[in-house]
Amino acid sequence: MEWIGELMAACDIQAPVPEAYGAFHLLFMCIGFPVVIILAWKVRNLGETGSRRLLFCCGLIMLFGEAFKQCFYYFYVGGGVYIWKMFPFHMCSVPMYFLVIVPFLKDGPIKSGMCHFMMIYNLLGGCSAYLEPSGMIQPEFIMTVYSFLWHLMLIFVAFYLGFSNLCAKRMRDFFYATVTLLVLCLMAFCINLLFWDASGGKLNMFFVGPAITPLIVFHDIAKAAGWYTATAAYLVLILLGGVVIFLPFYLSARKKA
Repeated sequence: MEWIGELMAACDIQAPVPEAYGAFHLLFMCIGFPVVIILAWKVRNLGETGSRRLLFCCGLIMLFGEAFKQCFYYFYVGGGVYIWKMFPFHMCSVPMYFLVIVPFLKDGPIKSGMCHFMMIYNLLGGCSAYLEPSGMIQPEFIMTVYSFLWHLMLIFVAFYLGFSNLCAKRMRDFFYATVTLLVLCLMAFCINLLFWDASGGKLNMFFVGPAITPLIVFHDIAKAAGWYTATAAYLVLILLGGVVIFLPFYLSARKKA
């Protein structure tokens, strides 16, 4: 397997680490955001078959990208030792699974929950990552580029779902999205516990604990009042953010109806 490590090393472009709100960050925001939003608007009328194909292709791209990331961190950065913080079950990782499943599901609460989770909570996650980019900026330049592109993909998918009238038609769609979020949080918490010893107590998918979250503000809350208090406050903030994102799409859909 040495050849994989050598291949991954060849991908490690030597470049200065970008700074938050530096030229690299602002370039991606000022160009990337309008591009993906305009593109989502342009392809909004693909129809049912076209929509399934688009979402599935986005999912495949993300799965291949994740496979590359896992190889890069395991064979090159970790030198054959798994880096647990890269475990592929972050909130912003979930769409790569949903996107290859949704096209094959029949209409119903499960499909609605997955689609609206991607439209609401992944749009929230994608925008939040750009506003506070410390989690995207990595020592390895190629992984920084990868992370910036990944979150642009999340934003594209979210706006496509919103613009195409596939989502946000009913208030209960927000309920389905939120139930999906909470189920995923429970799954993430179970993963954190399952691999607690293997990860040295560092695994914290969805930042729901029991490890102390690295997120600003919530880290201090966890230190002062416990991880469970920080997790509760974090989830409340996510839900409020979800409402803010859902309502414009919902009101727009109501006007079109």
